[in-house]
Amino acid sequence: MKRLYVGLFTLSLIWGTSFLFIKVLVSSMSVWEVVFWRCTFGAVVLWGIYAFEGKQTLSKLPWGSLLLVGLTNNALPWGLIALSETSITSSLASVLNATTPLWAGLIGLLFFGVRIRGRQWFGIAIGFIGIMVLVDPGEVGFVRNGLAGTLTMIVAAICYGFSSQYIKKNLNDVSAVTVAAITLTFSAMYAFIFTSISGTMNWSLVTTPSIFGSLIGLGAFGSGLGIYIFYYLIQKGSAEFATMVTYLVPVTALLWGSIFLEERIKVSMVVGLAFVLMGVYLAQEKRKKQRGKHHEQQTRVS
Repeated sequence: MKRLYVGLFTLSLIWGTSFLFIKVLVSSMSVWEVVFWRCTFGAVVLWGIYAFEGKQTLSKLPWGSLLLVGLTNNALPWGLIALSETSITSSLASVLNATTPLWAGLIGLLFFGVRIRGRQWFGIAIGFIGIMVLVDPGEVGFVRNGLAGTLTMIVAAICYGFSSQYIKKNLNDVSAVTVAAITLTFSAMYAFIFTSISGTMNWSLVTTPSIFGSLIGLGAFGSGLGIYIFYYLIQKGSAEFATMVTYLVPVTALLWGSIFLEERIKVSMVVGLAFVLMGVYLAQEKRKKQRGKHHEQQTRVS
């Protein structure tokens, strides 16, 4: 049990730095360059893990679904996050990212037949109150400087919400490491195409020490090792335990942004984050173990 908590805390530190590294990288690289190198570094790590412990063959996989997830779960949202951080702080981006479970609930209701109960509706409402507090449109200069970045970050969270529901419905039989490695590879391909179209690829930038170090942190650790730790927490603990990282990442991201980027932590951000996390907690459906076992049995039979 001690290892699980160490793993959970380590994962929150790793994923909390992702927004910091993105902020550093977008000052020197284009949005799609950041996405390309992030996916490439992460894919290398994950294919290494797959080679070490992978047991699933690649011949009969739902490639169409994997292509879609590569776009909606990695390439598109990561591009939007990088774009958002050209106009808002890494701290605010991380807090807005915590709204992902709220969007997942709404998208599940609208497109995937997921039922939402009264308590969950209340949680979603609380979460959106938190979003309004975070947006803080009354702040001087917000509409000019921060609205576009905030909306872009929210769209990224919506992408995560959609892909999480889609993965649950269509890729449940594919091992987690296989899904992660393949979708990151596809994401790197998407980003390379977008970068080539825009003509912004500068291969020499990656050799710059500060940029290379940030890509190691963002790609190899955040997108590679971080995903592996997350799956370890699910396998050795539970899905419910692993998703507790959602509550810790914004806190660590706020601390990293304050320490290394000297970003100011405003009262509205702390209050908004509290509302969002309360909403996420209430919006999570509590399933009894017996019900989960029954569903698993049905899945195996079908």
